[in-house]
Amino acid sequence: MLFRTILTSIAVSACLALTALAPLQAQGAALTPSQSDAVILEMSQAFKSGSSKRLSALLPQVSGHVLQPWAAYWELRARLDTAAPAEVQDFFTRFAGSYQEDRLRNDWLLLLGQRRYWSDFAAAQPLFRMNDDREVRCYSLALEPLPAGAELSADFKRLWYAQKETDDGCNYAAGRLFAAKRLSEDDIWRKARLAMEANRPRVARLAAEIISPKAGASIDEISANPSRFLKKRAIAATRIAQESVVLALIRMATSDPDGTASILENHWSVHLKPEQSGWAWGVIGKQVAQRLSGDALQHFAKARDSDLSDSQLGWKVRAALRQGQWKEVLSATQAMSTEVRQESGWVYWRARALSKLAKTDVDRAAAKTLYESIASVRGFYEQLALEELGQAITVPQRPLALTAEEKEAARSNAGLDRSLYAIRIGLRSDGVREWNYSTNLHTAGGMSDRELLAAADLACQNEVWDRCINTSERTKGVIDFEQRFPMPHKSAVVQRAMQIGLDPAYVYGLIRQESRFIMDAHSGVGAAGLMQIMPPTARWTAKKIGLSNFKPNQINDRDTNIVIGTAYLKLVLDNFDGSMPMAAAAYNAGPSRPRNWRGQSGAPLLDAAIWAENVPFSETRDYVKKVLSNTTNYAALISGQPQSLKQRLGLVGPRNASASEPNEDLP
Repeated sequence: MLFRTILTSIAVSACLALTALAPLQAQGAALTPSQSDAVILEMSQAFKSGSSKRLSALLPQVSGHVLQPWAAYWELRARLDTAAPAEVQDFFTRFAGSYQEDRLRNDWLLLLGQRRYWSDFAAAQPLFRMNDDREVRCYSLALEPLPAGAELSADFKRLWYAQKETDDGCNYAAGRLFAAKRLSEDDIWRKARLAMEANRPRVARLAAEIISPKAGASIDEISANPSRFLKKRAIAATRIAQESVVLALIRMATSDPDGTASILENHWSVHLKPEQSGWAWGVIGKQVAQRLSGDALQHFAKARDSDLSDSQLGWKVRAALRQGQWKEVLSATQAMSTEVRQESGWVYWRARALSKLAKTDVDRAAAKTLYESIASVRGFYEQLALEELGQAITVPQRPLALTAEEKEAARSNAGLDRSLYAIRIGLRSDGVREWNYSTNLHTAGGMSDRELLAAADLACQNEVWDRCINTSERTKGVIDFEQRFPMPHKSAVVQRAMQIGLDPAYVYGLIRQESRFIMDAHSGVGAAGLMQIMPPTARWTAKKIGLSNFKPNQINDRDTNIVIGTAYLKLVLDNFDGSMPMAAAAYNAGPSRPRNWRGQSGAPLLDAAIWAENVPFSETRDYVKKVLSNTTNYAALISGQPQSLKQRLGLVGPRNASASEPNEDLP
């Protein structure tokens, strides 16, 4: 589950502790550590609510506290709009080298850009170590000398096209580059199309208005009722009119791809350029492919691959995989942009296509080379590539043991220390941000492999499992499986899994993806605990397994969460005939969806890797692949034996029509 917030009883305790502070503050008495922590927590809440006066009043009380840099950041950030430049510079000097210094510099650069204080911006930007803010990067690109060649505009387009929402920095840079003829009308309209396809009509309008106010004038009408917009027009004589039609076709296709295909085929195709109609066919094909319809390739066939976006090409590949059309898989993956084409998933499917189509040893060697370029135990497609090369998934040789000096360097790292302290007192999101900065961004290129292993070890020792896993996953030259795939609560998990006939590796693979072993993890939709169980699901499962006197708040208890979570997972697995991929999809998206995704009677029996790649929801598609990859690696760790991801995937097809469906009321 994504976008977790962590709820902790410490915040409640802090509120109670603050009621006892007033007499001590009046007397000027020093605060105890727990009282100081309570002030820090109150400042965090004051920052979130924008109470700048309260922050200023509380700040003197936390002098010398390990999280003082956070307190000072909150206090100054809350009034940054009115702060004097000298005051900001004093903060930079006082907390030099810290995450908070660079975080405030990020905020300051955004403010300078919005105010168009370009000389101050140019002086401050080179000191920005994180350099990961897209809007700041756009401001920077807008200030670079314009005659520098094509590289600048290509860099900007990568940033701009990846943006879902708009911001001042990238909009400003786009306008400036367009005025300097460094961005073309084609570039601007591409942004508008991408925005409309992503259901961001406001972003589409702002992009079109860079060309002229007239270009964006019709987009609100298109957004409200694209069908009516198209019916009111018979021709499209100008570029703006043509692109407006394309945007209307894109908008209409999201809800009515068949109707859009008809109106494009029978009327608008002759009024549009081949590239314009090709994009519209790509959107229609994508929408139909996401409905898992066999008609998708017919729509894609009406467009040249070169006219399709990477997203559209991705869905063309998925549709072709379902149909066993390997030539289409190969051509579509080859047409992707260089960056996307190098992603392990598309490398794997391109290699599969080459292998299927191979007629000579040279063809087979080309497929093998692609498999070898990604083969490893690091992820789903990397593991499948290993198996295509005839190798099983095994536990890699563990790196050399960390030295005492390496461990001490991690313990003495001020950023890591602050991170752990913040997490410990309930400020998880702040602690995670500082941890990530310290490991990834404080120095150019981030920590070395040995430093990352030491930082991961520090997190493991403190049972901060998400940082342990994520930090260890960043190593490039070595792999420590015990860090990447830890097994907290082993006796409880393994014992319960074995009792009900579940593979413990599958349970661990799912928990790792669901919560990263954070005990008090809560998702934005209410799922809770290690196994991220929704309260209604918990109540249903508790009743199903005869767990008497169950109360919803019990899902925050470790053992109860494991009992209910594993019981529900077993019921889901049984419901899907033991298919781990479908059960994982059901756990994430609810059982009704994978029942539809498996197809009705007469649907083809698919390699489960193809089925998983065709899951319409991107979150669930990613989830299924990660859970199965995790499971295979955990199985290698637990058993000490070589493992096969392919065997766990199996095949996916429609349920036997004569078989009754167990647990039809499965939530």
